[in-house]
Amino acid sequence: MSAAERGGAAPSLKPLSAELAPSVLAFELTNRDYFAAAVSDRGDEYFARFTDRYDALLAEQATGVCAFYLLVTETGTVLGRFNLYDLADGTAELGYRVAEHASGRGVATAAVRELCALAAARHALHTLRAATAHENTASQRVLLKAGFVLTGPAGPADLGGKSGNWYQLDLARRPRATGHLTTPSAEGG
Repeated sequence: MSAAERGGAAPSLKPLSAELAPSVLAFELTNRDYFAAAVSDRGDEYFARFTDRYDALLAEQATGVCAFYLLVTETGTVLGRFNLYDLADGTAELGYRVAEHASGRGVATAAVRELCALAAARHALHTLRAATAHENTASQRVLLKAGFVLTGPAGPADLGGKSGNWYQLDLARRPRATGHLTTPSAEGG
């Protein structure tokens, strides 16, 4: 049953903002070990300089070269980060991470689909690319469910030292998003 069906609001994608910095830091700290199992660890320096790095992301977003989104519950808990990098000539790279307690519940797939709709409507993008490590089968499933197709190998430089594959989505041919996120038990676990 979705949050909306239970009578609560479904989590929503919100642009990265200064007000959400404490929630993002809590999300990153809580899930650090979980993320490090699938992607390169951000390292102690990232956390020691979190405020500086976060402010740099906000500045980068303000220029329009990137668009950073957070999947946030109605109580302000961050369930995931969904980012569009290097927006240029109608294309961008997609990156995302979801909290361990929310994984395996359709949260990432629903949010990626919603972000694809935003990429086309709000950011005038027509193509998205994403790379995943061979070991990250969960992300591969998310991309395929969201309509991405495998396009070729991704090297260690693309994936923080790991090998994997690139996926691509033509936004004009993407499956249509429902307009809102309805995810099963997004706050549970």
